[in-house]
Amino acid sequence: AMIRISIFILFLTNFYTTLCQDIEIDANGYIVYCPCMGRFGNQADHFLGVLGFVQALNRTLVLPPWVEYRTGETRSIQVPFNTYFNVSQVQSCHKTILMEDFMKDIAPKIWPSEKRISFCYEARVGSNGTSCNAKQGNPFGPFWDTYNIDFVKSEFYKPLHYHDVYYTQTKQQWNQYYPAETWPVLAFTGAPASFPVQPVNKPLQKCLNWNNDILNKAKAFIKKTLPRGAFVGIHLRNGIDWERACEHIPSAPDLFAAPQCLGYQNERGKATLSMCLPSFDVIITQLKRVIRNGKDIKSVFVASDNDYMLDRLGEALSRMEITVFRQEPPASSHLDLAILGRSNYFIGNCISSFTAFVAREREVRGYPTFFWGYPPKTRTEL
Repeated sequence: AMIRISIFILFLTNFYTTLCQDIEIDANGYIVYCPCMGRFGNQADHFLGVLGFVQALNRTLVLPPWVEYRTGETRSIQVPFNTYFNVSQVQSCHKTILMEDFMKDIAPKIWPSEKRISFCYEARVGSNGTSCNAKQGNPFGPFWDTYNIDFVKSEFYKPLHYHDVYYTQTKQQWNQYYPAETWPVLAFTGAPASFPVQPVNKPLQKCLNWNNDILNKAKAFIKKTLPRGAFVGIHLRNGIDWERACEHIPSAPDLFAAPQCLGYQNERGKATLSMCLPSFDVIITQLKRVIRNGKDIKSVFVASDNDYMLDRLGEALSRMEITVFRQEPPASSHLDLAILGRSNYFIGNCISSFTAFVAREREVRGYPTFFWGYPPKTRTEL
């Protein structure tokens, strides 16, 4: 009987220990935010900035879902963070919890509905200067609705900032203004981060690893579809919305992700149309150069938002006996990114944040990256 009682006590102890571990609450508080700007590339830039910000404040980061827009849908779709990425890898860099788990296990205890306050730098348009209007518009409304979150009031954190949280007294100011005891959760209307990602946060790309599902698909594609030998991954951005964006290059030389090859003060030159929307001649000349200078290259893998140029590329490279491939439609952009990240050589678009994601991942691994039209070779190419 004594043994039975001992076993029962052990069972109870284990049960309660597990229960407590499951809902351990961070006394330093949490940060929640909506990745409400742009598509995946922009959201990834913001994620790295937020991770840096959260590390500085030493709160737990609530990993938001990725916000996606599907054709024919009027509201954004929220895709859980771990659909694509390995959570334990992020946790090796800093303490995090999935939004789904946070809302289920933590929010009911420390963030009841009457304490849900939205944070923004200053009032958003259409609020008569009184509110963050955190749920107005798409994806703002659908994002918070996914988790049944409504806000009771707004908090403007001006004049505090997030981008200088490493260098100044800003860190102390945040913790002074918003101590975790009274502000256990800081819920930001948009990402507390800059776009493009700041140099100080670029190394945090190492915290963002594809999960096994995506990784295994990428490895399988490379092994089964591509011929044996090295391959060049290329990113062609040429949809109509991109063409329109490139028209702004003369007046906006630091457009989008341009700092990744031109520097944050344009110290390595100015953006050109050829970098943003390279002609077929620029593409094939550069591709042939990489193939000639590379080692044992047998194929090219293309990721694109519109025109993959498979036939033209195949024809132009046939004498070099190089074959050209893409993912079978409908292509998964995340799988494209993972394959490009593993290519032996990569040529991307300097202006694109999609390319920037690949370039950062490759930089962490020590793989080479080239950019279309960069560095500008001659006056005629500008």
